[in-house]
Amino acid sequence: MNQKALKTLEYDKIIHQLAEYASSPLGKELCLALVPSSDIEEIRHMQQETTDALTRVRMKGSISFSGVRDVTASLKRLEIGSSLGIVEILSISSLLTAASRARIYGRREEDELTDDSLDEMFRTLDPITPVNNEIKRCIISEEEVSDDASPGLHRVRRSMKNAQDRIHTQLNSILNSSRAYLQDAVITMRDGRYCLPVKSEYKSQFSGMVHDQSATGSTLFIEPMAIIKLNNELRELEIQEQKEIEAVLASLSNELAPYTETIRMDQEILAKLDFIFAKGALSRHYNCSEPKFNDKGYLHIKDGRHPLLDPKKVVPIEVYLGKDFDLLIVTGPNTGGKTVSLKTTGLFTLMGQSGLHIPAFQGSELTVFDEVFADIGDEQSIEQSLSTFSAHMTNIVSILNQADSHSLCLFDELGAGTDPTEGAALAIAILTFLHNMKCRTMATTHYSELKVFALTAEGVENACCEFNVETLQPTYRLLIGIPGKSNAFAISRKLGLPDYIIEDAKSHLETKDETFEDLLSNLEHSRVTIEKEREEIQNYKTEIANLKKRLQEKEERFDDKKEKMLKNANEQAQRILREAKETADQTLRNINKLAQGGANSNMKELEAERTKLRTKLDKVEKHLSPAAKAAKKPRKTLSASSLHIGDGVLVLSMNLKGTVSTLPNANGDLYVQMGILRSQVNIKDLELLNEQDVTGPSLENGIGAGSSGKANRGSSGKIRMSKSAAISPEINLIGCMVDEAIPLLDKYLDDAYLAHLPQVRVIHGRGTGALKAGIHRHLKTLKYVKEFHLGEFGEGDSGVTIVVFK
Repeated sequence: MNQKALKTLEYDKIIHQLAEYASSPLGKELCLALVPSSDIEEIRHMQQETTDALTRVRMKGSISFSGVRDVTASLKRLEIGSSLGIVEILSISSLLTAASRARIYGRREEDELTDDSLDEMFRTLDPITPVNNEIKRCIISEEEVSDDASPGLHRVRRSMKNAQDRIHTQLNSILNSSRAYLQDAVITMRDGRYCLPVKSEYKSQFSGMVHDQSATGSTLFIEPMAIIKLNNELRELEIQEQKEIEAVLASLSNELAPYTETIRMDQEILAKLDFIFAKGALSRHYNCSEPKFNDKGYLHIKDGRHPLLDPKKVVPIEVYLGKDFDLLIVTGPNTGGKTVSLKTTGLFTLMGQSGLHIPAFQGSELTVFDEVFADIGDEQSIEQSLSTFSAHMTNIVSILNQADSHSLCLFDELGAGTDPTEGAALAIAILTFLHNMKCRTMATTHYSELKVFALTAEGVENACCEFNVETLQPTYRLLIGIPGKSNAFAISRKLGLPDYIIEDAKSHLETKDETFEDLLSNLEHSRVTIEKEREEIQNYKTEIANLKKRLQEKEERFDDKKEKMLKNANEQAQRILREAKETADQTLRNINKLAQGGANSNMKELEAERTKLRTKLDKVEKHLSPAAKAAKKPRKTLSASSLHIGDGVLVLSMNLKGTVSTLPNANGDLYVQMGILRSQVNIKDLELLNEQDVTGPSLENGIGAGSSGKANRGSSGKIRMSKSAAISPEINLIGCMVDEAIPLLDKYLDDAYLAHLPQVRVIHGRGTGALKAGIHRHLKTLKYVKEFHLGEFGEGDSGVTIVVFK
């Protein structure tokens, strides 16, 4: 890529921002050396590395490479057998520590199955942990080596401490005894030897060696004669200490020497990782996305934001070029965003081909260009005696000599700076040449001739930067397919130019120019109207989609609720049936057990058992749902006038169908014929039937005499009745023992009472009289028996008991 385009499109500013995200000097060097590539496979690999780094940062957080230092010179000295200094060894240790930290960061978790493009680099890192731990044990800082670095160093430093203690003891003794001779009661150091500050007038009275004096000459720093030998001994120990330190450093250097290639590899990998993660950090900062690359010359930037503009104010633009057209002419007012559109397109191309993500919407697509040329800005130069037009034309000539079908050319205000007619003609000729060369080209202009050229030439498209005529403010949106107006008159009026001057300027426009501008105004007005309607339609679509989604969710919830209710109902029904069966079985067992215990003794228990069962049934009825309770009531209230003799009715309390035998009296009581059973009921307990499901016997049978002819209309129909309606009016117990007869009698009397029979005959025979006596005793205990007596002549005499119900 030519350096002029990189600078014009401000690529260097992006690179400097990238370098700020690198932690190490080596990483910063790689960032500053980054240039766009024209190899599509290399570009895709670099993009993938950036994506993988960004993914790791989002998943695991950032990683620092601050400890990575350039140790190349130190490694060369190790290779020739030299010993390294403390600072050099610490630099290598810092590098190895960073390698260890990076290796841990790059380690995959068990649930992370797929590798990325960075895994191999992380796995290649070798922190040489044993050697690095030895360095950390021996060297505390750049100025200090640990006492435990070697046995000899430990022994020397212990001797030095003892010598220093003896010197301080001796000096303190002299300090206390010669306080009058001293300037200050302190112990000081001169040339590495301990001294005392002695007043100059007492020099002759204080024996020792003078090492220094104060600036005024009033104080002499004298090493007392008593500690000269001790100071000499301490000096010798310091020399031995330095030798021991050099031995420790030589030992550490020897341990590092076999790993020079490993350390060099760690350094290269860490620097590259620092560079890659800097790209990921830049992508995260600008909320970028990875662009797709093709080699078909097609680019499509979706909602691109120039990274150097204020992110709170920048307006996203959409640019596409190279598919239906390869030449895009952008028009519009000044400060409307034309130049920003050019720079955004060029800068995104350079960033993408450098492996950097672009601040655009996901799915943006770029193509690979061998060269990017840009003629943007004022190229005027006083030193070279070049005017604006001459400077631009010099640059354009250079571009035309180098551009080909694999180039992207960007021109700002093409043909400006000279006569408009000639400038427009030159601009059309230049763009036509590039168009014929199949170059991908974007150019901005104010010339109407170029707008017409874009409308008439094939493979050329107009675009404009939107301008709000009502507010006289640019919106900075790029609209492809629509030529724009410069709006010079509207802007001038806003800036305060008098109307009469503007009107006079309009009068100088040629008719065809004015007509073309009016056409553009009408097109713009139509476009705004269509966009508003499209936005409204989109809002309606969104609202419909939301309503549809809510309806589907509601139906799903209803289906789930319905299924749950049915499931609960089935479970509850099964539970009720199971409880009913258990209750029935238990009741039968209790009755049979009580019946076997004797007639008189168990009557109370049998009655209690029946009462208990009825109480339980009443309790269940209280818990019926409103719908079930409503089902037990008549659907409508009957009046006396609505009933006729022979009408089909349902007796609700007995759940039996029958026909009306008599009309209701003043209390609403009437007789209903239900099969062979004729019972008095209240009108409130009846429900009128629409069909004649139940009919009484015909008049020929002698039943229902006195009924009207209406009662005969269904005499040929079948009689529907329950078991209770078909009960016999008598029971024969002859041959049964008392214990056997009582349960049979109980069941029969219950059925007869429920069938509303007024009386029944119990045939027990004469015999010994034991069965008759047992039956009579039992009948006295029954509450629903009004009276009983032996049969009269013609009814069976003493072999039959007539039982009358209440």
